[in-house]
Amino acid sequence: MKFKCPTCEMQLKVEPEMAGKIVRCPGCNSKLQIPGDAAAAGGLPAPSGLPSPSGLPAPSVSEPAPSPGAQVEVAPSPMQDFSFEQHRQARGGWEEADPANPNPWMAVAYGTVATATWYGILFPFGKGAYGTNPVSTMDYIHDMFYERTWVNYMETWFFFWALALLFLKAQMLKRQKAAMFLDVLPYELGQDITRENVGSFIDNLYHLPARLRDSLMVNRIRKGLELFEVRQSNGDVGNMLGAQSNIDSARIGGSYSLIKVFLWAIPILGFIGTVLGLSVAIGSIDLSNMNDMEKVMKSFGNVTSGLGTAFDTTLLGLVLAMFLNFPMNALAKSEDDNLNNIDAFCNEVLLPRLNDGGASMAGGSPEGIMDTLVKAVASAQKEFLVDLNTLSAKILEQARNLDKRADAHAERVDREFATALSVMREQMTKSVTDNVEKSSDYLRALASGIQSLNGVLSQLGEKQIIIHQVKKKGWFSRE
Repeated sequence: MKFKCPTCEMQLKVEPEMAGKIVRCPGCNSKLQIPGDAAAAGGLPAPSGLPSPSGLPAPSVSEPAPSPGAQVEVAPSPMQDFSFEQHRQARGGWEEADPANPNPWMAVAYGTVATATWYGILFPFGKGAYGTNPVSTMDYIHDMFYERTWVNYMETWFFFWALALLFLKAQMLKRQKAAMFLDVLPYELGQDITRENVGSFIDNLYHLPARLRDSLMVNRIRKGLELFEVRQSNGDVGNMLGAQSNIDSARIGGSYSLIKVFLWAIPILGFIGTVLGLSVAIGSIDLSNMNDMEKVMKSFGNVTSGLGTAFDTTLLGLVLAMFLNFPMNALAKSEDDNLNNIDAFCNEVLLPRLNDGGASMAGGSPEGIMDTLVKAVASAQKEFLVDLNTLSAKILEQARNLDKRADAHAERVDREFATALSVMREQMTKSVTDNVEKSSDYLRALASGIQSLNGVLSQLGEKQIIIHQVKKKGWFSRE
């Protein structure tokens, strides 16, 4: 169903089931309501994808039919006086921008600003002193982000950096979806796309606004029409569109590489924080003086603090990775759906309207048609088997890499845990041994003192002690 934007007069096209919905015009970005039927849309015929009836005149390159939309109208140009080959070479195409990879420096800036904003929001909620029981839930969240070593700062920054990449990719996807509303193949230029009028369809694409012209759908259709203009073969155009679909899919899939790195790095940072917390906890154990209970209790307080840091860093890493995984997969599905819509448009609208005059069927003879069909089926089967083998090899390689990473990670965790337990056991054994030796020395000295005391007491038991009272001399005594 076709209709015009009431603001910019651009001719648009949507599916009939979208009638009545509110959308934004891809040309002027203003909100508009899709008309309820074709009559309300101006009486323009809905595209059917069927071949044009016989005898329908097709507009030529030099005299293109006027388009109802002001933005898609093929305006006269000096190139119309050129020959066909000169006209084709004078277009030159346009420089294509990356449709899936946003500016990395802009993503870094957005992620840094978002991280600083988040820490600024949490700053007033730090009520209790670090190491004590949290005053409230927000106090606990504040301590988790502020008081758990540098690992949590890095986890938060990576998380918001990845979110910034997803936000910028969503904005790019929004522009790609807006281009789907464009009427890129207007029926006013001809029901069929032939050698005589294909130049008008290509010129129509060149007259689209630059902001919408550089999109996956418009670029793919432009390349298909320009190939048809040169080769005059539906089969070649179909093969090229299929290859371009694979290229676009690979580009979009590769744009998630950095986000997947963040999705892997955030939990790994959590495990690193766990190791650091365990190291602090084990290193803070002090059993050198078991008689000083205050010192012992303080040592165990440091142990619990280190264990809290170890568990909180892992908890934060796993939670952030989980929250990042949902929008990443949702955006990836939206981009895949958009690619599927472009593929469906090319297969259901563009290819049926291409008319090469039977050139792709070897002149229309039954033998040529059968030979072409057999070759096409054989080629398609061969490509399918090659792609299947390649995909199987990639899946097997990814599975082996995943097993290797899992084994390496498990081995590393076991090794570090065993090392930590060994260090802890050695320190505790040394501390207990030192205390036992000191206790033994003390008991030996005490036994020696008691034995000496018993000897003195036994000697005193065999003797008598006589006490004489000395008389004092008086003042007037004769002595």
